[in-house]
Amino acid sequence: MDNPVSYEAVLARMQEDLVLRGLSVNTLDSYLRSVRIFLAFTGQPIDLLDTPHIRQFLTHLIREKHVAPATVNTYSAAIRFLFAVTLDRSLNYLQIPRQKAPKVLPAVLSRAEIAAVLAHCANIKHQALLTLIYGSGLRVSEAATMKVAAIDSAAGRVFVAAGKGHKDRYTVLSQTSLTVLRDYWRAYRPHHPDHWLFPSSARAGHITADGIQWIFARAVQRAQITPSVSIHTLRHCFATHLLEDGATLLQIKELLGHASIQSTTVYLHLAHLTAHVHSPLDRYPADPLGDVPDGP
Repeated sequence: MDNPVSYEAVLARMQEDLVLRGLSVNTLDSYLRSVRIFLAFTGQPIDLLDTPHIRQFLTHLIREKHVAPATVNTYSAAIRFLFAVTLDRSLNYLQIPRQKAPKVLPAVLSRAEIAAVLAHCANIKHQALLTLIYGSGLRVSEAATMKVAAIDSAAGRVFVAAGKGHKDRYTVLSQTSLTVLRDYWRAYRPHHPDHWLFPSSARAGHITADGIQWIFARAVQRAQITPSVSIHTLRHCFATHLLEDGATLLQIKELLGHASIQSTTVYLHLAHLTAHVHSPLDRYPADPLGDVPDGP
């Protein structure tokens, strides 16, 4: 059996292993793609692959391809899964360390900028989509697969089915968002046999994540917003603005569906929490510095 056939057999087994563990479609696709690239790079029979081949591949990504640390770690995780699970072979993980990724804070738009983006949507459907994502802190995949019954107008909440980690949760429903959703419903009558809230334009299924990103990018461009942002920025804005309005980290964690509070603490660095805080230096009854001499 030649290498390409052998590779495909291993990839098929790995796909089965990923499915059995209930990992998301995105993780499945990412891991299989990463391992496929690794195998193509080495060109070696599966049985001969070992730690030096992994180190050589990861070094190639870092030095020659200039791949970002987080992406290198994704490749590393996929290869570890290949060896540990699919091939049932142990590795010395000290020889293939994870890259230390720089901690870069995500971009956050001001409330005025959010309003400008929403005002520059091309139509009421686009506005309903982006308003729901920002107003409820949704992931783009959650908005794309939202069903009509998930909008609980009486209780003022949104049901998110099988979010990240296959966890159900409730999040808040903005009254402004509800008003826009009702306008969208009256204008589009989006009846679909699978009850998608936002069917695709072809009515074949629901709108895609790429389609929502395109909608957001066009609205940002029309609003002349200069920071580099993505559709996920709206989720960051939701959490940051909630924190500024007095919500607790625990409340925000539950609304976002974070598995750990550590993921939520990043918003402490993004929120403008110093607006009503004064330095103790400014609380002195008189000028604390007095007449400072010019020199010795």
